Amino acid sequence: MKKHLLMLAIASTCFIGAQAGAMTKDEHKVAKEKIEADYKVAKAQCDTMKDNAKDVCQKEASGTQKVAKAELEQQYKPSDSHARKVAEEKVAMTYDVAKEKCDDQTGDAKSACVKQAKADEAKGKADIKAMKKM
Repeated sequence: MKKHLLMLAIASTCFIGAQAGAMTKDEHKVAKEKIEADYKVAKAQCDTMKDNAKDVCQKEASGTQKVAKAELEQQYKPSDSHARKVAEEKVAMTYDVAKEKCDDQTGDAKSACVKQAKADEAKGKADIKAMKKM
């Protein structure tokens, strides 16, 4: 169910991002309210979970919301800085979720998992830094 809601949220943000032309102020407001509503639904789904699964779900819900907001701003007022913000939010979400998933492991496996999450984050940040130079 959690994956279904996450996919639904991603699909709705893709729909927003795929709309052609300039977005009006009212469309922007409605899209922003939809993002908040999607977040509340996803967060409510997390409340039914326990332990680390709940923590992972909350990180995914929060990250999806931040990415959706950044994508909405890019759609509303396209710019290089908004494009970077989208990329930054995606990297942050990926890192936060990966790091939270590592909590299910112990010992060397957990250390390796955290190290991989940090390496992926560093690569993502390097890619964003390269975007700034273009």
